[in-house]
Amino acid sequence: MILSCQGISKSFGEKVILEDASFHIEEREKAALIGNNGAGKTTLLRIIMEEIHADAGQVVLAKDKRIGYLAQYQDVQGHLSVYEELLSTKQCIIDMEERLRAMEVQMKNASGEELDRLMNSYTRLTHEFELENGYAYKSELMGVLNGLGFTEEDFTKQVATLSGGQKTRVALGKLLISRPDILLLDEPTNHLDMESIAWLETYLLNYPGAVFIVSHDRYFLDKVVTKVFEIDAGQVRMYAGNYSAYAEKKAQLRDAQYKAYLNQQREIKHQEAVIVKLKSFNREKSIKRAESREKMLNKIQRVDKPIEAQSQMRLSLEPRVVSGNDVLTVEDLAKSFPQQKLFSNISFQIKRGERVALIGNNGTGKTTMLKILNGLLDADAGSFSLGAKVQIGYYDQEHHVLHAEKTIFEEISDTYPTLTETQIRNMLAAFLFTGDDVFKVISSLSGGERGRVSLAKLMLSEANFLILDEPTNHLDIASKEILEEALNSYTGTVLYVSHDRYFINQTATRILDLTNQSVVNYIGDYDYYLEKKEELTEKYAPTAQEATEEAKEETPSEGKLTWQQQKEEQARKRKQENELKKVEKRIEELETRDKEIDDTLVLPDVCTNVGRCAELSREKDKIQAELEELYEKWEELA
Repeated sequence: MILSCQGISKSFGEKVILEDASFHIEEREKAALIGNNGAGKTTLLRIIMEEIHADAGQVVLAKDKRIGYLAQYQDVQGHLSVYEELLSTKQCIIDMEERLRAMEVQMKNASGEELDRLMNSYTRLTHEFELENGYAYKSELMGVLNGLGFTEEDFTKQVATLSGGQKTRVALGKLLISRPDILLLDEPTNHLDMESIAWLETYLLNYPGAVFIVSHDRYFLDKVVTKVFEIDAGQVRMYAGNYSAYAEKKAQLRDAQYKAYLNQQREIKHQEAVIVKLKSFNREKSIKRAESREKMLNKIQRVDKPIEAQSQMRLSLEPRVVSGNDVLTVEDLAKSFPQQKLFSNISFQIKRGERVALIGNNGTGKTTMLKILNGLLDADAGSFSLGAKVQIGYYDQEHHVLHAEKTIFEEISDTYPTLTETQIRNMLAAFLFTGDDVFKVISSLSGGERGRVSLAKLMLSEANFLILDEPTNHLDIASKEILEEALNSYTGTVLYVSHDRYFINQTATRILDLTNQSVVNYIGDYDYYLEKKEELTEKYAPTAQEATEEAKEETPSEGKLTWQQQKEEQARKRKQENELKKVEKRIEELETRDKEIDDTLVLPDVCTNVGRCAELSREKDKIQAELEELYEKWEELA
């Protein structure tokens, strides 16, 4: 055991955050801490780090063990560059290296006992240097920087000039390189793109120490953790397995608890009715029996009614009018900024009913493309057109659609003046704004609160084409699941940008990957994208160097496929793959049945039954005939 929390309690005023919370983490264990926004996750991490004091209980860290903490928001300052900032964590190795170089110089001029003493010291220090990975610390440092999405151009930038997200990545890099015995990470994936998150997953899986992660990224948790701690109504409960295992077990426990509660309530009501009836007889014997039952009833240990799922927003999206089948057509779109070319010759189409995820690394131009489609930015070249009766509803991750000086109530009432006060209050209550909350000024709201106001406006718009920029940012897991359910039941069309891979897997019917200044189309979910990414990127969006090499090898007739051809080719391949799976499944079924018939024919009561043998033989012949056809078809498809 490396870390133990025993009986931790914490309240802020009358609000109880943690109540007698106890748990422990083993060495090398990877564990998650989850719970709704405001449940106390960050508070617990800060108690462990002794940044705030618990009202009761204690935190015990194993002897001689180091703990490292990444807070959600970092403000790394100083004149050092990004590379130098990470290098500072290796100062002890740098000092060792300098001492080794100094010893090498001294040994050149030493002899006798002095040389022996220097050689012994040099051997000991070299061994220590090797144990600290001294010969590879620079490549380790470069690997972490590249993994976290820093380019070589970024290495020389002063950390004081970086954005908040970049500073958090620097802090994370320093923490990983310093290799504490246990890592406490508060939302480590918030400022990482998909490639960097995938790199971090692999890094943490192979990390030699323990890891304790607060995260709303369910895909990340599924990949990394083997234990989940949930804070629910001040209590900390442990679930073995990853996030998906936790979600399944949680649902089962809740169902069982609710059934036990209902059964007990039925029994209590039955006993109460019997007691009333016995008392109504008004005889000494019946009254004594009623009193005896009352005593038994009072001794029953009552099952608590399961706490309703934490106050959750209620989201229902439905278009007012149905759009035409062609919702969006983009042709040869291009956009550049000074010293940065984002994309060029981008073409794609979106049909009614599709839910399309636009993905790509940070800086590839995803948000820019959404702004172009919403008329907030002009493209440098190309065009786009909306289909018949298409009405856009836009969710902006920076919430520019909100007016900072207005109250929440004014934001809704000014946008939808026909709504009554009661209708507005009911709508806002569905998004957890009740009472005087509705008079909060937009500028005073947190990121999550602004997100809920934007979603409320989106729901009221009754649009049939939703364009969403990072809609799950600042949402807790419960709220993400509500949004997923709403989008999956929405009969309109959706185009969204997201880094939330679990959310993409749950909602996307198609993925557009913005990479190498081009877009690659994947007809499937995120898992399908991962499976085909390397193959399709190389084919449809090669790097400049790959494209040059490919052009040398291509004949004039083998030019790059058009967007429509690319889409049709992928659809054909996907259909072929599905057909192949069906054929393989049918072959397996028939071969299994054929073997069953062979086993049946040798049974004593069957082989002597002429009619039964003839029936099985005829079935066997049919199987063989169908198998012959399927084998041919399999060869064709494979």
